[in-house]
Amino acid sequence: MDLNLRDKIFIVTGGAKGIGRAIVMALAQEGAIPVIIGRKQGDNDLVKAEVEAIGGKAFSVEAELSDPEACRTAVERTLAVYGRIDGLVNNAGHNDGVGLISGSYQGFVDSLHKNLIHYYLMAHYCIDALRVSKGTILNISSKTAETGQGNTSAYAAANGGRNALTREWAVELLPYGIRVNAIIVAECATPQYDSWIQTLDNPKETLQKITDRIPLEHRMTTAEEIAQTTVFLLSDKSSHTTGQLIHVDGGYVHLDRALIKEN
Repeated sequence: MDLNLRDKIFIVTGGAKGIGRAIVMALAQEGAIPVIIGRKQGDNDLVKAEVEAIGGKAFSVEAELSDPEACRTAVERTLAVYGRIDGLVNNAGHNDGVGLISGSYQGFVDSLHKNLIHYYLMAHYCIDALRVSKGTILNISSKTAETGQGNTSAYAAANGGRNALTREWAVELLPYGIRVNAIIVAECATPQYDSWIQTLDNPKETLQKITDRIPLEHRMTTAEEIAQTTVFLLSDKSSHTTGQLIHVDGGYVHLDRALIKEN
């Protein structure tokens, strides 16, 4: 299916790693031009080279998005090169384990900057261009806002904010024809997730317990599966879809717990 994305400009935050990288590659495969926003230019350049190796085009900007000025600069640099923005994928973030008992005021606030505030700022700085292009916004969010996880108050709060902003922006931007949706991720195989698993006492056994609880095929969601849903939602093939929180999770969040695999 041709998603009509050729030569359209899409900013992808956290585009050098994990889910963000998979989204960048999926966009490039559709002929779009992804703008990779990441903290380390070396990582950004590696993904840019991957795009070019499959015959695609990409641009990259080094930016620490917890710095509000870096958000503005990332958007300005994109506009300086391309003169337009057709879509924004807010994806960058990190489950940093700032809990209620173990956390602190500063840790909580810093985590909101790393995981939520730049979602607002990136959209705020992109909005004039998106109004011209009648573009779209896609927010990547996490099940932690709905299920809880324990010892991750700030990250869970940030994802609750991402979900709320998705619905709020969908309403505010109706007059401009700008669609806003979110993908809710549960257990997804990424380098960040693997690093977390390896910090646990029994990583192999823990991973098995997690996958046993995923109803569909008892396996992790892949970053590529998140990416394919993302590019569809960014395209005009989903032209009447807005304000939706779409779970790409193998049924993890909503299907009956009785479906949990028995060992």
